Amino acid sequence: MKKTVLSLIAVIAIIACTNAQKKEFSKESLSKKLVTTSNSETSFENVLKSHLGKVTVIEVWASWCSDCVKAMPKVKDMQANNPSVDYVFISMDKAFDKWQAGIQKHELKGDHYWATDGMKGEFGKSIDLDWIPRYIIIDKKGNIITYRAIETDFEKINETLKKLQ
Repeated sequence: MKKTVLSLIAVIAIIACTNAQKKEFSKESLSKKLVTTSNSETSFENVLKSHLGKVTVIEVWASWCSDCVKAMPKVKDMQANNPSVDYVFISMDKAFDKWQAGIQKHELKGDHYWATDGMKGEFGKSIDLDWIPRYIIIDKKGNIITYRAIETDFEKINETLKKLQ
């Protein structure tokens, strides 16, 4: 019985650590290259630097992702209710043209980047990507406030944004 309880506690501890909210991005993730809408490359670090001084929401998504599409009305509400926040969309689409079509179709307002190697690629691994849509909130100083939020977390996301503005 003791072994079963100890095993259960160990599993819970491992799961809790896996889903922990990180406070900073790894050097590996900062160095990863993303593609801009004009088809040039930039680093994730440069993307973050361009939003320093502003509360920023990063959404990792893909045009083929049904949960991402279902969350779009909530994203638009979030943007309408938090107009002073910057929004960055990082796509996990498989092709440049599909990504571009998704931006147009869903009328996404914000800065757009494409991780060319998809969810299981180097960028996805470097930010511990296990689900999309994924939301990351950065404060004005560039600190990660929320590292892992998903489409069911909009109430928490909006509360956090109100506190940060």
